Amino acid sequence: MGRRVCVIGGGPAGMLAAYSAARLGKETELFEKNEKLGKKLYLTGKGRCNITNGSPIQGFFDNIISNGPFLYSALYTFDNARLIEMFERYGLKTKTERGGRVFPASDKSSDVIKALSRALMSAGVKVNLNSAVSRILIGDGRVTGVVCNGKELAFDGVVVATGGLSYPSTGSTGDGYVFAREAGHHITPPEASLVAVDTLEDVSALAGLSLKNVSLSLKNRGKTVYRQQGEMLFTHTGVSGPLALTASAHMREGERYEISVDLKPALDIKTLEARLIRDFAEKPNRDFINVLEGLLPSKMVPYMISRLGMDAHKKANSVTKEERGALARALKGLAFEVKGKRPVEEAVITRGGVKTGEIDPSTMQSKLCRGLFFAGEVIDVDALTGGYNLQIAFSTGFLAGANC
Repeated sequence: MGRRVCVIGGGPAGMLAAYSAARLGKETELFEKNEKLGKKLYLTGKGRCNITNGSPIQGFFDNIISNGPFLYSALYTFDNARLIEMFERYGLKTKTERGGRVFPASDKSSDVIKALSRALMSAGVKVNLNSAVSRILIGDGRVTGVVCNGKELAFDGVVVATGGLSYPSTGSTGDGYVFAREAGHHITPPEASLVAVDTLEDVSALAGLSLKNVSLSLKNRGKTVYRQQGEMLFTHTGVSGPLALTASAHMREGERYEISVDLKPALDIKTLEARLIRDFAEKPNRDFINVLEGLLPSKMVPYMISRLGMDAHKKANSVTKEERGALARALKGLAFEVKGKRPVEEAVITRGGVKTGEIDPSTMQSKLCRGLFFAGEVIDVDALTGGYNLQIAFSTGFLAGANC
């Protein structure tokens, strides 16, 4: 009888693990507790699914936040070129956009899932939906099977690809951490990454305001730990959008942070001050609030006046040098103290997971239990936005399935 492989989790890591194992002739079963595969994958990239990044693989490591060296074997064994080639083989055309982001040409994440489903079918994977694995069976230091829907099933190898804690409605409820602990593994405490940030300052008046071409800096004890130019969004409780989500990936629990937004990144402070002098001189009898409307989105004008503590109807020719300087500094560095990250349930990904030191990076097999493998977000690895996290899921899944 051939080798029997069980893959737990029908997300990107699990589907690639099952495909990889089955194409080598292993009798492979995929268990997914939801009614369909790829439920979280369906939501990624606002429904467009940024499947990978087109940059050279070496460039990936500049965008991996946690435990990058652990991923060398996985990323070089099944890189982005192999992933794109596999997708095209199963009928998914792709396109590359700004920043190297690779999307399905149709802009539909459902087409990604269809291609993966075709790959599973062609490889002969048995897919079990509405099938919740509750326990992994272990004897004499190795995997012997699993318990699914109350039944004991015998397997020679098990791949845990259950995801993290983000988007629990899609099935990511931390099951993999329980399985890992029961096998003797240690877990780096899960926390949110790529998530919106709450601020101590009340920004509810700005909720819904999107800013483009601004620069956001994240500071920890006065030291800048992240700076990027792009887009951000104000929420009822803080900030979100690409810049804020990426900033959150650089935050560590227990530390204090400040976010500074440069609303005029194309101008240095001296050039900006010169422009303010000119604007105020050209409209000397206009109210301060009216002059600001030429500098800021209308929704932000009253907020800025409040932050500066100025009289909205003060005439432009009455604004003092000190007040003008305070305005220039606010435009170049509007500061918000970080209250905290939003809950992990709202995060794009989970930071933390099974400690990488307890997993063989060349196979994804547990160092503590023979026949037990891990793949994807359940492992303590995470990266920035841009397709990197999905490539990590696909690559670790492929490697685990090949070796299981």
